[in-house]
Amino acid sequence: MTVGDRPSLRARALDLIEGLQDGGRDDDARDRLIEDLSQYQRATVESYGRLAQHRVAFEVPALPTDVFRHARVAGHDASEDIRVFHSSGTKQDHRSHHHFRDLGLYVASARQAARFALFPDRPRMRLLFLAPSEREAPHSSLSFMLSRFADWFGRGEVTWAWRNDTLLPDRLSRALRCAQIAREPIAILGTSFAFVHAEEALGKTRFKLPRGSRIMQTGGYKGRSTEFPAPELLRLLSARYGVRDSFMVNEYGMTELSSQLYEPTLRRAALDLPVGPRRFWVPGWMRASVVDPESLEPQPDGAEGLLRFDDVANLDSCVAIQTSDVGVLEDGEVIVLGRSPDAVPRGCSLSADLALRGIS
Repeated sequence: MTVGDRPSLRARALDLIEGLQDGGRDDDARDRLIEDLSQYQRATVESYGRLAQHRVAFEVPALPTDVFRHARVAGHDASEDIRVFHSSGTKQDHRSHHHFRDLGLYVASARQAARFALFPDRPRMRLLFLAPSEREAPHSSLSFMLSRFADWFGRGEVTWAWRNDTLLPDRLSRALRCAQIAREPIAILGTSFAFVHAEEALGKTRFKLPRGSRIMQTGGYKGRSTEFPAPELLRLLSARYGVRDSFMVNEYGMTELSSQLYEPTLRRAALDLPVGPRRFWVPGWMRASVVDPESLEPQPDGAEGLLRFDDVANLDSCVAIQTSDVGVLEDGEVIVLGRSPDAVPRGCSLSADLALRGIS
């Protein structure tokens, strides 16, 4: 079977991503491309090829995220890397590494998803980031993405209020007060632990940000701050900044993926549509599924299991990613319930062993 070379696969992926504006879908084209990328990567990515040899019952076997910690998952030589994203953490040997030969598909995916979910009503606005800049954190995929947001969606001064792993409360307060005085909405985007640090630093100070202001939070706490259940953190942020609940959005992403998932609540509220439950919208160029932790076989809608994502933007690594996150798929959207109670679920562990066998 001829699946195409890298240039043709890249062109198909880019066409699919850019063609699915406003939440459009073409699942048949997506699934064909996922299958062709899987075939291509079996021949070019050593760890994935090893896994595919053994997982013969799976048309598109998924590579566990743990493999990215222990092996180079890439179909090109290290000399061709233009960027390597690392997962967060304090120990280098515990981090995942995602090697990119080019960032074109990552950029296209990030822009389409953010325009759909975060900025559907405003092409540009004031931006405030509670995360390090790309210059400070060149190996952070989040910092890379937020820096692109500054170019695509920013208007006027763009404020970075996090530097050297520390919140800059004066810069944060000044940006918020300026938005209030100008009566211009502002988007605050950052990590959950940064928002918690801001809660502690701002004390009794409260803001009433202009209507249309919004918040995007992402990531966990990783032991770096007080942890809050998601509903409690949303309540705190709404009280602190005066942003309505529906305009606060969670983002779900990981180093091993090139695409991101967002809650669609903001888009629906901005377009006067029913907001509905808080679940993650899956972009049309991704395929989400829930699998059994032991067999990794797909589970029906509404069943709890491990989340798996097939992402056509993962051209030079692996299109099919098996996570250790527990979740549910409902009406094509994802509910994330947290990490598996096992350090590494048995199905993921067996797949990782097969993928890493013989790789130094």
